[in-house]
Amino acid sequence: MENVNVYSDLKDAVLRKMQADNQWWSSGRIPDDFAGLPRRQYLDAFYPMVRQREVRRGVILMGPRRVGKTVMLFHSIAQLMSDGVDPQHIIYLSIDTPIYNNIGLEQLFALAREALKRTDEDTVEGYYVFFDEIQYLKDWELHLKSLVDTYRNVKFVASGSAAAALKMKSNESGAGRFTDFALPPLTFNEYIDLLGLGHLMVPKVIEWNGQQVEAFDTIDITQLNGHFLNYINFGGYPEIVFSSTIQANPSQYVRHDIVDKVLLRDLPSLYGIHDVQELFRLFIHIAYLSGEEFSYESLSTASGMRKDVIKRYISYLEAAFLIKVVYRVDANAKRMQRQTTFKIYLTNPALRCALFSPLVATDQLFGSMVETAIFAQWIPRYDTEVYYANWKEGSHKGEVDIVGLDIARQKPSWAVEVKWSDRYYNEIGDLKSLLRFMQNNNLASAVVTTTRIYATRQVQGATLHFIPAAVYAYIVGVNTIHRQVGTSTPSLLPLQ
Repeated sequence: MENVNVYSDLKDAVLRKMQADNQWWSSGRIPDDFAGLPRRQYLDAFYPMVRQREVRRGVILMGPRRVGKTVMLFHSIAQLMSDGVDPQHIIYLSIDTPIYNNIGLEQLFALAREALKRTDEDTVEGYYVFFDEIQYLKDWELHLKSLVDTYRNVKFVASGSAAAALKMKSNESGAGRFTDFALPPLTFNEYIDLLGLGHLMVPKVIEWNGQQVEAFDTIDITQLNGHFLNYINFGGYPEIVFSSTIQANPSQYVRHDIVDKVLLRDLPSLYGIHDVQELFRLFIHIAYLSGEEFSYESLSTASGMRKDVIKRYISYLEAAFLIKVVYRVDANAKRMQRQTTFKIYLTNPALRCALFSPLVATDQLFGSMVETAIFAQWIPRYDTEVYYANWKEGSHKGEVDIVGLDIARQKPSWAVEVKWSDRYYNEIGDLKSLLRFMQNNNLASAVVTTTRIYATRQVQGATLHFIPAAVYAYIVGVNTIHRQVGTSTPSLLPLQ
């Protein structure tokens, strides 16, 4: 559609569709099926970006499929109206609507104003315009950049599920005009909150390096561990949390609606990927071994693919928010100049369940998924550099699961050893790698996760805090979200 009049026979249908999708123009409220859904805690971080007008930028809401991006747009619309914005200055357009096919963003904006009977305005200002599933419009980034530049007093917000493509085009064409906001899968504390289980968690004060710091405990570790198991298997996506039907067949929902669409439809060709079946085979291999150490050499040997091809595939999978690559430091927390080995985590442990089968807490690989789940709580954070430590001293090979580097000092500020066992509380000698790393880097305290034990032990002049993995995942999630929102937070020291 080159201009509004080209398909005049369709215009009435387009206007009626816009009126139907923007029912708050007449009712003053969003549809009940959206209003009744629980809000993601990330709304508190996203909504100020929607309201912000001082800096002229569009906002791009991106993230994996089915994590609640459209719901967040509608909840933002509801909040705008609650804050006094005229409902008729809020426009929602879902670009995947067939009748909008090939209509440019500016024309859609003009048609929406026509549907509102506001085409005679001398100046167009004060609007909030939401473009959902924007990746369905070719060259959307050029259209959106033009809108941001042209309409200085209109706030444009776009969302899309083709995360890799959105990220690439936003970076290439939207520099200085777009602000990206990544919505991750549910954190464990969000999962607990959505299910109304907050009563299981209680505040707890811990002494850390001579200071009293706030954290959490649980009133029922058995019940919390049961929910942590369910979170690992099903908890990354809001729809699965509330649907026993989907939980009975997660493969049908997650694999076909999330994984397959990302790998087969979300424009992997932008990354030079043409053999999507080969890409899928690599992803399956990585997903099964989430949390393990890889190298391009070992992946090439296991898959029969060239290393340069594997690098391209991993770049795409990471941009698509399916995996996270974590790099290595040595015993003295020095980063490797040549990263020949690295760990890869699924961004959401529920992906593994959908690809293979649900796990039980006694499965051999469950410990790796506990580590994946805990690391997933960190992924949305941009203010902390997270690594793992791996080194060899003589015949001894040492490793620490998670290490946080102070960005300013480039020194480790905390370390965590992830275990799904209580035995290390009594068998401290088996934690010699962690103790050696603490000694080398002058760390007075560290965290060791457990199944049930919550206690502290002094050893070799160091303090080890043993915290149940489910409680620790909850604490990390709480702090991650509060860091995003910018509010004060109960904070265990390694999470500050």
